[in-house]
Amino acid sequence: MSDFDEREPRFMSSLQTVNDQDSENTLRPRTMDEYVGQDKIKENLEIYIKAAVARGEPLDHVLLYGPPGLGKTTLAHIIASEMNSQIRITSGPAIEKAADLAAILTNLGENDVLFIDEIHRLNRNVEEVLYPAMEDFALDFVVGKGPSAKSIRLALPKFTLIGATTKAGMLTSPLRDRFGVNCRLEMYTPEQLAQIVKRSAAILGVEITEDGAVEIARRSRGTPRIANRILKRVRDFAEVKGEGVIDYAVADHALGRMEIDKLGLDSVDAKIILTMIDKFAGGPVGLDTLAASIGEDSGTIEDVYEPYLMQITFVARTPRGRVVLPDAYAHFGRKVPQNAIRQMSLLDALENRDEA
Repeated sequence: MSDFDEREPRFMSSLQTVNDQDSENTLRPRTMDEYVGQDKIKENLEIYIKAAVARGEPLDHVLLYGPPGLGKTTLAHIIASEMNSQIRITSGPAIEKAADLAAILTNLGENDVLFIDEIHRLNRNVEEVLYPAMEDFALDFVVGKGPSAKSIRLALPKFTLIGATTKAGMLTSPLRDRFGVNCRLEMYTPEQLAQIVKRSAAILGVEITEDGAVEIARRSRGTPRIANRILKRVRDFAEVKGEGVIDYAVADHALGRMEIDKLGLDSVDAKIILTMIDKFAGGPVGLDTLAASIGEDSGTIEDVYEPYLMQITFVARTPRGRVVLPDAYAHFGRKVPQNAIRQMSLLDALENRDEA
């Protein structure tokens, strides 16, 4: 699945929509000091960058992976800036042929940064061309056919490849092994998101109180992209219904009007959980059956809705299907039935067996 949402946009999705592009360019941090969160990654990258600059060498190739909306593209821009390098941006699906990649690589300058988003979606033939480019800064071509064919090696300028992916497990081992720096981006804490919201509000020219920023942060699913998206909509409520200031009351009212609850769940999330509870006694229920019951595509449920519900321990996948966990019953004010308690005991037993 692409990090860019080509389907009908969903407000609480961490996937990028068309409306996000302009605002993200405006709100994007430009330096490591401005970049909030991911402290261990930042500290390590600063050391690697300073060492590479001191040696006059390009930074080792960098792999950034983690859920969408956490700042992989932003971090790539900052790395290029800190290296005083130009950045060339493309994506895995956009490089259809080996010739396309060759054209990009031969147009790079010395110590430039090449950023490939969704690198797990690279064509395998293209990937084969990338291996010598990453290892030896060279392109290998075969000219001619049959006995007269010759292998030609074309030298490339030294560069840094930054690959970004939401699905690191889909990378082939040869490609993954060629990255010298691997960085897994983690979900943000509400405190970190509140800092991001306040910085974004200052850039947008809207006044926001501490409790207003915290309330937006708490409902943003640990994702800066969602926090900034909510901020823009809450700003509208503050300007039209309030006095232009986003405080707790304005944020709570606006988020309530948008049907985003205290945990960042929207109406579709609630529909999934309540359907499983009311129609299927909390499960287990098959993915296709659940999709048909709520009128959603099964792939959308699995890729867009389900990850967050699993992260907050509202839903679990079992060999027999999806089941609702006790935290979800408590959140929606429902009593946990006996069959759900038995399922939880079975899940615990399976986890303990696997750990043993």
